[in-house]
This record gives sequence, C-alpha cells and structure tokens, in this order.
Amino acid sequence: MPNPKRRGSKCRRDKRRTHKKLADPARSSCPQCKQVKRPHAVCPNCGTYNGREVIAKA
Repeated sequence: MPNPKRRGSKCRRDKRRTHKKLADPARSSCPQCKQVKRPHAVCPNCGTYNGREVIAKA
C-alpha cells in the first residue's frame, strides 16, 4: 500500500473540504396563512395541504 511521501498542508485539506457542507433547507410560503413552511409538507401553523385542512387546529 503506497503511503504519502509528505504530509498535506492544512490549506490543501481545507480546499478539499469546501464543498462538504449542509445546504439551507428549502422554504416556501403557505397560500392560506402566508407563514413559512417546508415545500410539499403540511403547514404547521394552519394544518392545510394542497388547499385542504389535513390537521384540525384548535
């Protein structure tokens, strides 16, 4: 098994890791209550999805 001849620098290591990061979660607005929600998910504020009430909110 070949081994590296010299140790890689911290700069080179960090350049390699630049693309390894979490992306921001996607967000959209609810058409009923205009609150921010995840796309293709039930609105946590009003409980509607696709124009229908899925979760009854008190």
